[in-house]
Amino acid sequence: MTQPRTVLVVGGGAAGNAVTVLLRRAGFDVDLVEAKDDWNATAGSGITLQGNALRVLRELGVWEQVEASGFGFGSVGITAPDGTVLHAQDDLRTGGDDLPATVGMQRPRLQRILIDAVRASGATVRLGTTAEILDNDADGVTVRLGDGTEARYDLVIAADGVGSATRAAIGITDRPEPTGMAIWRIAAPRPAALTRTDLAYGGPAYIAGYCPTSETTLYAYVVEANRDRASIPPDSYADEMRRLASAYGGFWPEITAHITDPAEVNYTWFDRMLVEGAWHRGRVVLIGDAAHCCPPTLAQGAALSLEDAWVLSLMLTGSDAWDDALFQAYYERRIARVRPVVEASVQIGQWQLDGVRDADVPGLMGRTMTMLRELP
Repeated sequence: MTQPRTVLVVGGGAAGNAVTVLLRRAGFDVDLVEAKDDWNATAGSGITLQGNALRVLRELGVWEQVEASGFGFGSVGITAPDGTVLHAQDDLRTGGDDLPATVGMQRPRLQRILIDAVRASGATVRLGTTAEILDNDADGVTVRLGDGTEARYDLVIAADGVGSATRAAIGITDRPEPTGMAIWRIAAPRPAALTRTDLAYGGPAYIAGYCPTSETTLYAYVVEANRDRASIPPDSYADEMRRLASAYGGFWPEITAHITDPAEVNYTWFDRMLVEGAWHRGRVVLIGDAAHCCPPTLAQGAALSLEDAWVLSLMLTGSDAWDDALFQAYYERRIARVRPVVEASVQIGQWQLDGVRDADVPGLMGRTMTMLRELP
């Protein structure tokens, strides 16, 4: 009897969880290691999932849970800082006409759904540990984990995020670079009449926006020029976000009233990175944020990571030869899709930083999102 192939997935975020479920379904033996003891089950405020992300979540078998837990909508509004709606348009259904254009979710809820799917898949999960040493050759990888155990795998999938230690360990020197913007985020109660994302450009922030995440919740965000994190005491986070948000009208006064606890406010710089040339070295291959990251101006970070997991799992399942040719084909298939999204996401932010008033933001968004209707 032929032994099933063995795979180590490093990182239990969206990409790592998704590829684990898909490879277990294909009959591979999969171990997943995650550095965080709690599997990042409570981190984050909200997440915007567009149709191409929903398509992969349906493939994972969790779409019904996502649909029940999130808030689906089909349009986006552009408002003035005072809340006046200047323009509203239907969003493209990038996952196909049988899925919503967009679903907003509480990010911890999505993570718990994916965690349950990994557990149900039968994968072996080790929390609070990392892959410390990788001895990589043409036939596989010998890995020593942080807990001192050692094992041999046919493949290691690095899904350990934008600061990927695995990426550095295999000699890929790309690192995320700041774009010049930073975002303040918070989860809050949803006003009953708030049923879609609205974006305000102008005022004290570059962007002020929100997204419904359930029948009772939303997440809100304001984007400004990045500042030295050390210059912002964590106990002032609520004051800082409230100061920016209080300049906006419409639903914002109701949202701003809930920006009171600094521990509930997240502050993050926008980064960009795109590994060029190949996303693998031997039998170690990158997916998700370990290979690419972009500002959330198109809300495509999680979607691209989920697509990576889907495409790589299909290619691994469909080939007996896990070799350079296969992994290069994976890269070439994905880079053609990822590069324009990263470039468009960065360009939209750069126009705002530069104060370009006649920038074709709607046109660039429309062209990029239209491309995403195609299968990845």
